Amino acid sequence: MGEHIVTSFDDDLIELRARIAEMGGVAETQLSQALDSIERRDSDLAEEVIGKDRRLDALEHEVERLATQIIAKRQPMAKDLRLVVSAMKLSTTLERVGDLAKNIAKRSRALTATSPVRISGSVVRMGRQAQAQLTEALDAYVKTDVDAAIAVWRRDVEIDDAYNALFRETITYMMEDPRTISLGSQLLFIAKNLERIGDHATHIAEMIHYSAKGEAIGPERPKGEADDIGQTV
Repeated sequence: MGEHIVTSFDDDLIELRARIAEMGGVAETQLSQALDSIERRDSDLAEEVIGKDRRLDALEHEVERLATQIIAKRQPMAKDLRLVVSAMKLSTTLERVGDLAKNIAKRSRALTATSPVRISGSVVRMGRQAQAQLTEALDAYVKTDVDAAIAVWRRDVEIDDAYNALFRETITYMMEDPRTISLGSQLLFIAKNLERIGDHATHIAEMIHYSAKGEAIGPERPKGEADDIGQTV
């Protein structure tokens, strides 16, 4: 009888983790396609990204339902409880990543109405960095790889530094040609969304460590200059 209960609880956790993995896949795709829409100047692809957001919302509700059901039925303790609570927090984080990707896609539509600009390439490069960090964090979650999660956490400063450099580049670009102020503003909003996605990837890493070890990775995240630059964007 005891073995049956354990197996059932394990099945519940597997289902919960599967929903998180699915959310991660949708969020990754949204971000990748949002960046592609900038790179290709493809407004149709941007609309596709915006439409995917509904799937993430539905999955977040499903994770919340499953997690609540597990807590009510199984009354998990210690590490098992941390796994369930972390899954709920991760679902919220991934839904926010999807929202940010959607916002990037919306702003990319404005870029397609203007002539191509060199600085768009810098935004896409920063975006690919954030995308790689998100992918590595999600891979660490799927594999329950705490060391990989710590590596993601330590590299958060890279996204901050990329945002800092891009902010300065964009401001210079706008000052040199005031006609580009509107376009530059769109690029700055996109860059800020990407910086926040990097923060969310770091948060995923923190949740992996917490669920496995029951403690925070460290007292404070490593940060670059981005915390002090462009905060009004």
